[in-house]
Amino acid sequence: MPETAVTVGLGERSYPIRISSGLLEKIGPDLHERKIGSKYGVISDDRVAALYGDRFMQSLAAVGLQAELITFPAGEASKHLQTIAALSSELAQRGFDRKTALIALGGGVTGDITGFLASIYLRGIPFVQVPTTLLSQVDSSVGGKTGVDIPEGKNLVGTFYQPKAVYVDIDVLRSLPLAELQGGLAEVIKYGVINDAEFFAFLEQQREAVFALQQDVLTKLIARCCEIKAWVVEQDEREGGLRRILNYGHTIGHAVEAASGFQLIHGYAVAIGMCAAAELAVCSGYLSVEDMQRIRCLIAAYGLPTAVPAGFDQAKKYLLNDKKTVGGRVFYVLPERIGAVKITDQVREEDVDAVLMAV
Repeated sequence: MPETAVTVGLGERSYPIRISSGLLEKIGPDLHERKIGSKYGVISDDRVAALYGDRFMQSLAAVGLQAELITFPAGEASKHLQTIAALSSELAQRGFDRKTALIALGGGVTGDITGFLASIYLRGIPFVQVPTTLLSQVDSSVGGKTGVDIPEGKNLVGTFYQPKAVYVDIDVLRSLPLAELQGGLAEVIKYGVINDAEFFAFLEQQREAVFALQQDVLTKLIARCCEIKAWVVEQDEREGGLRRILNYGHTIGHAVEAASGFQLIHGYAVAIGMCAAAELAVCSGYLSVEDMQRIRCLIAAYGLPTAVPAGFDQAKKYLLNDKKTVGGRVFYVLPERIGAVKITDQVREEDVDAVLMAV
């Protein structure tokens, strides 16, 4: 099927998002033509490297690109400063200089780690994103947010640093476990709630086609998410205002994720956070009960959780450590209707407590 392209328009730092099946084999020729780096460090976790590492490295070598594969242990547990230090040492020992570039081959953790590493190694070298999960394809690979976790919370140390290109091969989604696919769908649903009621309805109608991984439906789904995120990032690259709408579901979601010791899949935490935010919006008089029920029903229809699990009593304390908190005030993204949200810190404490206790 034909390739779909979305552009993130940031002037001289603009970059393409290419979406297609069979794209992994086409990345090498494109990089060869664009000459982003004199040598490439392909950063991947050991799980993705086992699936795609050899095939990807061979595609780069086939067009004469010099590249080296560097791996780290898979999972959110690797997303910390010690990993950044270890990878930095690896790059230095292998002779990577300012003319070289990095390639993030993997999911959201790999993209965040690689982007952060690229932004600080030798004070900044180029990188590209090759996302291999639905979540990273529709969200984390686009927009230039990078970072790692510390014990006090998720993504509290990081930078804004845009990639030179994003390559989305929808074929890799066939290797995803169901839970990882569902986790990405939480971010997909987010885009419908915050910006596009028609896209929300599309997701209601196309559930079976999505789970069947129909190429035309997946391509439309991924492209629409990337279009919305590109539009937001173009207007507010560094999250000074509008970009904060992309945090719908993430304020409480990140707190729940941290309370789980990062054992809960990120997308599951976001799904819980979206339901909680919708309930807070009803309590605050912004959202109709009917729209709240549509949001909850769609999230449940895609097999995602809708309430905080039992035993997550520490979630409340992590809210105050959220990076979006200002002066001790927690800001929430609350839907006003499907397709529109508002940002506010005017939420009653008792309502927050109620949704966190809604096991």
